[in-house]
Amino acid sequence: MSDKKIQSALVSVYYKDGLAPIIQELHRQGVVLYSTGGTQTFIESLGIPVIPVETLTSYPSILDGRVKTLHPKVFGGILARREPDHLSQLSTYEIPELDLVIVDLYPFEETLASTSDEAAIIEKIDIGGISLIRAAAKNFQDVAVVPSREDYAFFLRVLQENNGATTLAARQTLARRAFQVSSQYDTAIFTYFNHGHQETLRYGENPHQQAVFRGHLDDMFEKLAGKAISFNNLVDIDAAVGLMREFIADGPTFAILKHTNACGVATRSTILEAWHAALAADNLSAFGGILIANAPLDLATAQAVDEIFYEVLIAPSFSPEAVELLSKKKNRILLRIKHFQYHERSFRSLLNGVIEQDTDLTIETPADFKVATKKAPTEAEISDLVFANKCVKHLKSNAIALAHNKQLIGIGCGQTSRVDSMRHAIEKAKRFGFDPKGSVMASDAFFPFPDSVELAHQAGVTAVVQPGGSIRDQDSIDVCDANGMSMVITGVRHFKH
Repeated sequence: MSDKKIQSALVSVYYKDGLAPIIQELHRQGVVLYSTGGTQTFIESLGIPVIPVETLTSYPSILDGRVKTLHPKVFGGILARREPDHLSQLSTYEIPELDLVIVDLYPFEETLASTSDEAAIIEKIDIGGISLIRAAAKNFQDVAVVPSREDYAFFLRVLQENNGATTLAARQTLARRAFQVSSQYDTAIFTYFNHGHQETLRYGENPHQQAVFRGHLDDMFEKLAGKAISFNNLVDIDAAVGLMREFIADGPTFAILKHTNACGVATRSTILEAWHAALAADNLSAFGGILIANAPLDLATAQAVDEIFYEVLIAPSFSPEAVELLSKKKNRILLRIKHFQYHERSFRSLLNGVIEQDTDLTIETPADFKVATKKAPTEAEISDLVFANKCVKHLKSNAIALAHNKQLIGIGCGQTSRVDSMRHAIEKAKRFGFDPKGSVMASDAFFPFPDSVELAHQAGVTAVVQPGGSIRDQDSIDVCDANGMSMVITGVRHFKH
């Protein structure tokens, strides 16, 4: 029978909020309750009888509460299959069946966010609770588990709707939830030990938001000068490193980013020339930006960079004279980057959880370009198409990048339509003195209509790189063919929300 009447329950929770209605309903259903410590006291305060776990195990809570439930008489009652052999063993060793386990784990992440005291953090690593959750979830055929206070409301409905019984479907749902809780909890602990460091930031994205950084910046950077790194600095630094990672094997390249988007990128024969070319693309947005180079910074480049206000400057190395000059302005952050390695997995918190994905580490080479038009791009255009494609990958979608002679001359990003991004890119190029004639265009995703390519032609763009995949790809290809433009398709989308 898939429905199981709950006759006994073990309750051991950290937070008691919302627990009382469940305890009262279990008592009304005649369920025998076992508990420990503060939870036992809480149940007793409701005037409801409860059996201390130590009565069952014949051992008190020991080692400052580190060991309370870790005992065969507890785990045997949870893990036993309700079949003759296992039930016989329970009878032999006087172990009661436990049909329900309710646990709310020690608040590890909350503790981590509120203190850097290692001893306090370690003590909030739950051992008994996580073991109870996993044991009960494993035996979901016979045992129900409530792994978090977030599941109290769901479980209370199950109790009330089924008159104190649980269905197999409900137990499976709770077991799945239990392993989700266990996984997230262990991931938080792993992250703490993996990085071993937490730094409280001045504030978050805005002054009214608190924030911490969990990680080891020292593994990646040597901070040579400047104020404390802020939340927004970290977000922009991450974007800058991701962008420059695409160019580490290229010639001297400089990039300027603002609010995680590149506003200037250029590759030249020297890092000083690259700086001037990158700045020329948008010397207005460069104010207060994040600057990053893929080559050593000499004094001449430092003198040029020092003429503008920037938040962070990153390079693989700096000459002693450059460091001396750039360190004079105390608030500007100077970072020597040790490596451009990037995590292969990316995470983002949203709703009531976290999403995880492979980091977009793919970038296309000329070998990946499939010529879709009658006219093939020239060698110079291919070089610029590769450059533009690297840039557009790191702009917020919908994204368009215009490039010429390995210089980013116009961008459109974060728009709700691709044609709006196209208009922005052309307008911006012209506003900073660039003629788009002879430039190339990169798009992070396909063209749903040919309008963007038509605008590109009108502006003088001669070659296009895009991932393709639209049911109307041919419309854009036809515009290129009708106007002597070339288009290559990569088959790889670089959408960036």
